[in-house]
Amino acid sequence: MSSVSQELKDTSVASSKWLDAHYDPVANLYTFSSCIGVCNMKLKVYRGTGLLSESTLLDLPTGLVSFLMDLHEPRTPAIAVASGPFIYVYKNLRPYFKFTLPSLEVNPLEQDVWSQAKEDMIDPMTLKEMLEGLRDKAEIPLSVRSLRFLMLEPHEMENFVLLHKEQPIRRQTVITCIGTLKKNMADEDAVSCLVIGTENGDVYILDPEAFTILYKMSLPSTPTLMDVTGQFDVEFRITELDVSVLSLQVLLQVGGRVTSGGEQLSPRAECALHRQPKYCIELSSHPVGLVRMGKNVVVGCTHETLHGYTQKGKKLWTAYLPAPVTTMALMDLPTRGFQAVLVGLANCEVHMYRDKNLIGTIKTPDVVTSICFGRYGREDGTLIMTTKGGGLIVKILKRTAVFDDRDSAPGPPIAQSIRLNVPKKTKLYVDQTLRERENAVG
Repeated sequence: MSSVSQELKDTSVASSKWLDAHYDPVANLYTFSSCIGVCNMKLKVYRGTGLLSESTLLDLPTGLVSFLMDLHEPRTPAIAVASGPFIYVYKNLRPYFKFTLPSLEVNPLEQDVWSQAKEDMIDPMTLKEMLEGLRDKAEIPLSVRSLRFLMLEPHEMENFVLLHKEQPIRRQTVITCIGTLKKNMADEDAVSCLVIGTENGDVYILDPEAFTILYKMSLPSTPTLMDVTGQFDVEFRITELDVSVLSLQVLLQVGGRVTSGGEQLSPRAECALHRQPKYCIELSSHPVGLVRMGKNVVVGCTHETLHGYTQKGKKLWTAYLPAPVTTMALMDLPTRGFQAVLVGLANCEVHMYRDKNLIGTIKTPDVVTSICFGRYGREDGTLIMTTKGGGLIVKILKRTAVFDDRDSAPGPPIAQSIRLNVPKKTKLYVDQTLRERENAVG
């Protein structure tokens, strides 16, 4: 019996399209696809399958991207880690620069109330009543200090006021998502700008060298997932997901535009014309992941579904999954001209979809929480995954692997859903059927 099971296992390994390069169930990596490689408020860098360096972060990370800042040789990419209101930029495995989000406008009425508390003109209970009135009616939200004060018990208020009344009031937002946008060339090693989304609904595009704000856009809601494509100086498109309002929004599309006077607008002028989302797609359930495949967008939702949309918001297809989605990533092999969507599921599987067709399944020892696919070392097709228990899995795609476009999921074949090319009825056919009907044999 054992020889039969070993033979089946050997056959399964031989037929697999992946090589098991590394598995460490105690790697202590608890992360998501947006910040893969980050764990326990630390930035961990691996060379091969060994830990190379570790840097401590001041706050929990929300995203991580690699990008080229300049054209200097050697072309060494930098790492940008979003954490709180800051972006920490690392170059050559060392801290290089820290960008801080600009402060938000403070409600002048709130400032006046705290000024009265500073001069001991009002007591803490009066301060609480006035701040509660501002919170319910003011257009500008209250600062963190005021919101924290409103949460205190009555006996804690006086000490809080004495501690903070001398300090200036500040409103500071935090980063919710981060991406990169090519500056002026589409090459793989081209210089890229950082694109960041914030909790108060703003999107910033940063200069890659000076880290100044090239442009700012205000959105109707908070972006949680973001996909960026194109070039800042030519044309670009930003697609974002907002979990709170169940919507997928194409924020803007920038490029040369001819006005009624025949004048060509610059990219920044075109940006100003698209402060609001160009397209908005209402989703049936909360989104979990967002992946762009060519000109289409694939969204994973909590109701165990995968939806495909065009860039303009037209729904193309829906695939039903056997378990809830935990994470998603793009599998891109430019050398083969092959693209697919990797979907991590709560049943310890990773499914590979090309459009709505399931073309492969990977079994994992634990639930996958983050996926990253791309070139790692000398291998173009490396799949890196972290698990719910903190494990690290590295797989390498075999160079002989061939993916079939046929759907491997159980059910009716794809051909059943293809419409037959039935020819149109000719006049001769209609006349013949009428003649047969009139002269039918009893």
